[in-house]
Amino acid sequence: MKQVETGEINKKSSKKVSEFLEKNNLHKKDFAQMIGVTLSYVYNLIDESIPFSTRSTTLERIATVMDIMPEDFEEYVIEQDPVPYNRNLEKIKDYIKENKMTVTDFLKQFERKKRLKIVDTLRGVEPLSVDYFELKQIKDMLNIPDEEFFELWRNIFTDYLEKGGFDVVKNKEMLDKMTQSAKEYIFCKKDICNIS
Repeated sequence: MKQVETGEINKKSSKKVSEFLEKNNLHKKDFAQMIGVTLSYVYNLIDESIPFSTRSTTLERIATVMDIMPEDFEEYVIEQDPVPYNRNLEKIKDYIKENKMTVTDFLKQFERKKRLKIVDTLRGVEPLSVDYFELKQIKDMLNIPDEEFFELWRNIFTDYLEKGGFDVVKNKEMLDKMTQSAKEYIFCKKDICNIS
């Protein structure tokens, strides 16, 4: 009886992935790169006769790309502490939804070699990049207004400094000067600055 149940679970998960790939017209090779596995591994995932993955990281990546919860896979077992809430990441996820994009559509806008990092960022296990040009790429993709983009960048930058031991309270004046300078840079366009 146990083998029949496991086989049924496997078919559900394999079918779920297979249907997702078909529905989203997502090539198996692209999917493999997004979740950090080989193409043959993806073929094994959708083959109902082969046991479905039980690796938490792989299942979390698959769920992130599919925009579902990892718990939607019966094979998923939580092995680590939950990922802490990240207001900046949630803001980006909100913009993905506001733009009526699927996670897959969002990922397809990145170079293939960057997609796995973005998946891990969306999972909350990789930090959001503090790099302005990388964040600006996301801003442009998601049509984030300048003011909101600046707030997002400032929050990410401040979090980055705090994790590195920077005391934002004691160094408030320095932080304000740095972020004001960044704001001027972000808002300056064709010699016309829109600084508030």
